Amino acid sequence: MKRTLLIIVATMSLLAGCNMRPATQKSEATAEETTTRRIHFENNFNPSTITTYEEYREAIDRYWEALSPTADYDTLSLTRAFANYVVSIAPQRADTLLRALMQRATASDKLFHLLFDISEQVLHDPNSPLRNDEYYIPILEYAIESPLLDEYEKIAPRYDLELAKKNRIGEQAINFQYRLLDGRSAWLYDIDTKYTILMFNNPGCPMCREITEEITSSPLLNELTSRGLLTTIAIYPDGDIEAWREYQPNMPKQWISGYDYGMVLTEQHLYNLNAIPSLYLLDSNKRVLIKDGVSVADIESIVAHLEMM
Repeated sequence: MKRTLLIIVATMSLLAGCNMRPATQKSEATAEETTTRRIHFENNFNPSTITTYEEYREAIDRYWEALSPTADYDTLSLTRAFANYVVSIAPQRADTLLRALMQRATASDKLFHLLFDISEQVLHDPNSPLRNDEYYIPILEYAIESPLLDEYEKIAPRYDLELAKKNRIGEQAINFQYRLLDGRSAWLYDIDTKYTILMFNNPGCPMCREITEEITSSPLLNELTSRGLLTTIAIYPDGDIEAWREYQPNMPKQWISGYDYGMVLTEQHLYNLNAIPSLYLLDSNKRVLIKDGVSVADIESIVAHLEMM
């Protein structure tokens, strides 16, 4: 119940941030007409009534049963449904289920475009708490293959797909060179610890400060750092090096803090830097355990699990 409410609230915030438009003059009659014309999407998915895996699987398979290609759905209800869906499906089935959803939507050009736009907001928008490349990839692949998008409409999805397929979970992160405050250069792969937290940040970014405080106040992460098992590296990917230099006294002394000299990361699109801050957790071989996250709790959970194995 708590998770469902959290997802709805997060999605409401996402829509407020992504769909802001300049105010326009609209009569009350026109607003009422728009409201009554659009259909509120509802389904019978109720996690609180599910007690077995078989019931869960059946409920997930029937989640979009009520989706009609002829209905004119309001965006908010469909976005809520999609957001709840992506947090309810297992990662192992995400590829199959999300492709099946897009295939179902192809019965209507309008519904297909609406669901594709919603998937971009929920799974790709930098401000979305649910952004997830692994779930977005099958939707992008299906959209690029679909005749319902013209070649112009496929330009952005092709670019997004290329970027989404870099630094995937389970694969090795792309190595890159960075420069330190004293002018020395080093490579990501020079770090030789069991775990690496890679954080892309900006000087003065409020959320960057919050995440920095969460990492430095974590008993688990502090213990691993003191034992030489964890290195945290913060990389500034933008061009105002003077601002970065001035901010360095605020960075934790036990961290490596560097900047992308020449902005190679950005120009060569080595990492998705649409959202700052962005956290990666890497293992000793620089394989990605967490990609483009913002949750220190998720890092603690994965590291704690691996340390108990």
